[in-house]
Amino acid sequence: MVKRILNFVYKGFDGLHEAAILLAFSSLGSQVLALFRDRLLAGRFGAGLDLDIYYASFRIPDLVYVFAVSLVVSVSVLIPVFLGKLSADEKNTEDERKQEASHFINSVFTIFTILIFSLAVILFFLVPYLVKFIAPGFSENEAGKLIALTRILLLSPAFLGLSGILSSVVQSFNKFFIYALAPIFYNFGIIFGIIFLYPIFGLNGLAAGVLFGAFLHFAIQIPIVYKLGFLPKFEMIKNFSDIKKVFRLSLPRALGLSITQFVFTIFVALASKIGVGSITILTFAFNLQSVSLAVIGASYSVAAFPTLARFFTENRREEFLNHILIAGRHIIFWSVPLTGLFIVLRAQIVRVILGKGLFDWTDTRLVAAALAVFIFSLVSQGLVLLFVRGYYASGETRKPIIINIISSVIIIISAFAVIKLFNSLPFIRIFFEDLLRINGVAGSTVLALPIAYSLGMLLNGLVLWRIFERDFGRLSGLRRVSWQSIISAVIMGFVAYFSLFIFSNTFDINTFIGIFLQGLFSGIIGISAGIGSLIFLKNRELEEITRSFRHKFWRVKPIAPQPEEL
Repeated sequence: MVKRILNFVYKGFDGLHEAAILLAFSSLGSQVLALFRDRLLAGRFGAGLDLDIYYASFRIPDLVYVFAVSLVVSVSVLIPVFLGKLSADEKNTEDERKQEASHFINSVFTIFTILIFSLAVILFFLVPYLVKFIAPGFSENEAGKLIALTRILLLSPAFLGLSGILSSVVQSFNKFFIYALAPIFYNFGIIFGIIFLYPIFGLNGLAAGVLFGAFLHFAIQIPIVYKLGFLPKFEMIKNFSDIKKVFRLSLPRALGLSITQFVFTIFVALASKIGVGSITILTFAFNLQSVSLAVIGASYSVAAFPTLARFFTENRREEFLNHILIAGRHIIFWSVPLTGLFIVLRAQIVRVILGKGLFDWTDTRLVAAALAVFIFSLVSQGLVLLFVRGYYASGETRKPIIINIISSVIIIISAFAVIKLFNSLPFIRIFFEDLLRINGVAGSTVLALPIAYSLGMLLNGLVLWRIFERDFGRLSGLRRVSWQSIISAVIMGFVAYFSLFIFSNTFDINTFIGIFLQGLFSGIIGISAGIGSLIFLKNRELEEITRSFRHKFWRVKPIAPQPEEL
């Protein structure tokens, strides 16, 4: 029994659908824990000041994380270089290739550790000055609490970055199961902090839980990396050429991701001035839409990346493009109908997941409205993840980053502009309130932020799609699946919408179980109608997914590492 479990843990998954489905299920498990985490926080605090402080405390650590990790230990850059070290070379023996790859990982580990801890020490003393820009709407007392939480969280990027180094090795050998467990353990740590540490240490206990979760994210991958023979250690760097290559490839991406985090820092600053609870409303809504993005877009792009890198390294360009096309078709296939379903069932989703304790109906309506706006750009967000990884697999980092920077600037400008329009031209704000059914709810100005974000992401996705086709070839299959998915989403949405009215008279929607059953049965009927429409349209992606499940991916024979990978 133990041997079977270990075989599953150490097996590789070479098939795109099998690997993506495995990652999707594990990601779903992680996201379920994340939603349980958010439910605990919502019930205990509601959309109030304490959670505003807690979520604002992530801004500086997140900026440190994306810059330092993206610059030095980005898996998108490390995997192609690492695989290049292990690839067949007539001049070197298998042991020499493995030793060279090990030296590369050790060099990255040494550089990153020095960098991340140096940044943490410097920022520890700068935090009191930086919080004035992060949350200008906070009082002096609130800013003091924010400083304390931020200082605790400054260590979390170190553990998550070290985990990124291990993840590069794990993914290079297609050991997706262990990679998939890491975020699950991360959320376990945070939940531990909410349940056990907060009652003792207050808000500082919540931050300590995040730190514990980051450590678990790193530690869970140590055994398999040790087994593979690539556990990193400190060593004197003798060859700086590889490090320079990593910096050269990573710098544009680090800047691009940093500006994305900078966008959310601006959002938090604006939300802190809109009113109490606005930061929490924004964060809850974004977290909910991120569940779908992680389960669909991230799963397919992560599963595809090692194979894309290998295809491009081996100059198999046609297979490279075909792999992108397959992943893109399935991202659209899942994302478009899910977008329609989330928009129709948004109130039921938010109420069931977060509706507890101090999280009242007003909070529910605002989060649901913001969720509907965020989810509108779900397809574009998923395709952006895929196209960006496609570029990174090919060694090109500059183009997607430039596009991301431009879209981020547009998002920031749009956020200021929409807030100004909401305040100076009330009929625009009222239009969105009517559209999203939050008439008369105070704090609706916070919707300006997800509106600006979705506009920017839609533009990012369309431009990146067009440029990717110009650089690598036409992705004609994406247009076919887009139209089929839109038709399915419309049918699914209408059926689910009318089902809500029917079940509102069947269940007591003033109770948890009532609104849960209303949303559940409406969703099931809507999904059934959507699947029926796809069958009628002879949708190719539905047939491929069905075959993947018939393949029983969890029973796939463990893939022994090939000589060139050891």
